[in-house]
Formats: sequence, structure tokens, C-alpha cells
Amino acid sequence: MASKTTFEVAKRLARDGAEAERIAIAALPGTRPELLYYLAGDGSPAVRGAVAGNAAAPAQADRVLASDADPAVRAALGRKLAPHAAALAIAEDRLGAIAWQALCSLAQDTAIHVRAVIAEELKAMPDAPHDLILRLASDAAMEVAEPVIRLSPMLSEEDLMALIVAPPVPDTLTAVARRPALSESLSDAIATSKNEAAIGALLANPSAAIREQTLDGLIVQAATRIRWQESLVRRPSLPPRAQRALALCVAGHLLEALAARPDLAPDLARRLQDRVEARLLEGAADPPAGALFEAAARRGDHAAMARLLAQEASVTLQAVEEAVRLRSARALVSLCWQAGFGMRCALLAQSVLGQLAPGTALLPGPDGDWPLSNAEMLWQIELLADPLVRA
Repeated sequence: MASKTTFEVAKRLARDGAEAERIAIAALPGTRPELLYYLAGDGSPAVRGAVAGNAAAPAQADRVLASDADPAVRAALGRKLAPHAAALAIAEDRLGAIAWQALCSLAQDTAIHVRAVIAEELKAMPDAPHDLILRLASDAAMEVAEPVIRLSPMLSEEDLMALIVAPPVPDTLTAVARRPALSESLSDAIATSKNEAAIGALLANPSAAIREQTLDGLIVQAATRIRWQESLVRRPSLPPRAQRALALCVAGHLLEALAARPDLAPDLARRLQDRVEARLLEGAADPPAGALFEAAARRGDHAAMARLLAQEASVTLQAVEEAVRLRSARALVSLCWQAGFGMRCALLAQSVLGQLAPGTALLPGPDGDWPLSNAEMLWQIELLADPLVRA
């Protein structure tokens, strides 16, 4: 009798009670399913939201609320259903299937916030339904896709590679680049994507595995990209060859940070410290041609770079333009040597002026010296000066 009386009171409140009373009835885990179904059609979004978040609500109420006009109500329902995604995906009973359909509908909701709620609940779930995870990872809104891309254990190497090869939006690549413990194959794919933001995120990812050859190519490209340099300087591990190349292209304000790395070879650390001290002593004297060449490279001023290189190397502008046209790393390095520039300028000549593909630039030798012999560089200069060769 008491139970019947309680139900009658609850029914009366659900029908005629104040909003606060209806919310209380809708939120109670002991409220009868038929009352919760009735309240799923209440005129107050707050009441419907309470039903959406109530684990005791019947699947029929969930189906109604999945298409509720208020996104906050749909988000509340998604927050309740998503933790049970693994069980719902394989449910064989009719009510389980209804709840699964409601969850799938919410994962494609028109409101980004609703989809983001689902993604947040599923992002680290070890048994989340694979198809649902792929759908969320392919979302054009990063609020939805990024948490899943970065953290879901359900995404395989093949899934991530597919997102890199055919990203739904450019930011998808950046999200993949930020994923912990990225493999060398995935890092290679990002490095060749030409997506600067994604490559910057890759270099800033301390746990990403990057092949030494790939790293070499990115360091050459970093000559005019200060943010890349900042990330490279702070990477936990840098092979010796990468350290030497970075020492040549790093911006002046990052020299001290690079020199402070504990894994630098003593001679490289000493050379860097000398550069730091020389930078501090720079005064009002006219800048040398090499400094002007570097400044032009930072501006992306190809014409000024070519003029300076021709002038200082005592060759015609046409000879420099031919080396650029051929994208010849050997010719550009030789011109810089002839001009009295250092390897830092040679890297800029290859990456900025020559626009060489990653991995094709010539890097300095073990002691930071020229990668070609003097005889070979003289021969390269002679070839450029020969009008028959240029023809």
C-alpha cells in the first residue's frame, strides 16, 4: 500500500508538480520506468536532461531523447550511454539494440558539443567499438577527433596511417603527430606531408620515434622555421649528426639552450659557446655578407640570396640560378664555400634557395667541416662557370 501511495504521489508530481519537483522525480534512480518515459516528453529541458542522465530510464526514453531539440539533453544522454558502448555494440536484446542506435545517432549529432562528449567518454576505453572510434577520429571538428586520435588504444597503425594519407581536415595530421609513442613509419609519413603545423607538432612530441635520416631532412628545413628549431633544441634525444646540423642552422637566441644540452660532444659545445660569446660582442659594425645572406634567407628573399652568393663567390648570377634550377646540393654548397660563407649558409642555400627535398641536402662532416673535398668543390664551380655546361 505504501509503495502504491508513493507511486501515486510521484505520478501526481510528474504531471502537476513544480519544475524542481519534476526534476527530482526524473533524477531519482528508483523512479518507475513508465514515469521516466512520461517525463522524457516534459516541456522543461532541465527535466528531460535529468531523465537522460538517469540510468533507470528505459531504452524507449533514450530513443526519444536522442533526437531531443536541446543539445544539452542529448549530451547528457551521450554521457550516460557512452561508457557502456562495448556492451551495447554486441547486445542481442531489443532494448540493448535501441540504446546502441541512440548512441550511434549521438556520435553523428549535428552539435559538436554532443559528439565531443561521446569522444571524451570513449577516448581511452580499451574495448570501445572500433567502428565508432574510427568515426569519431575522422570527425572534422578537432574537439571531437583529437582526444580519440591521441589516446584511443583501438586505433591501429593502419588506421593512423590512413588518417595521415587522407586526412578529413589538415588539423587531423597535427592530432596524429601529437599521439604518444608515434612509430617511425608514422613519423616519416607526417614528415613528408608538407603540413608545417603537423611537422612542428611531431618535433615537439618527445616520445615520437623519428629516423635519423628523417630528422636530418627536417633540420635542414628548420633553417627558417624558428618554432621547429625551438622543438628540436629541446628534443630528449638528438643523434650526433643532427646536433651538428642543428648547431649550424639554429637561431641566435636558441644557441644557449642548445649549448646547454648535456649530451653534446665537448668540441661542439665549445664551438657553440664561442658563437654565443661572438653574438654578445656584435656591435655596430657593418654585418658581413654571410649575415646578410642569413637575413635574406629568414625573409625568404631568394633574389637577394642569389645576388649575394654570386657577388661573394665571384660568379655570374646565371651560374647561381643554374645551380638552383638543377637543385644541385653539391653546386650550392660549393658556391657557399667559394663565397667564404660557412656551413650554416650552405644549409640555408640548399633548403631555402634551392628548395631541396628533405633528405637530399648535404650535411656537415663529423667536425662541422665541409662535406665535399676542396678539389670537388672547385670542379663544381668550374662546371657552373662553363657556358657549354649551362647550355
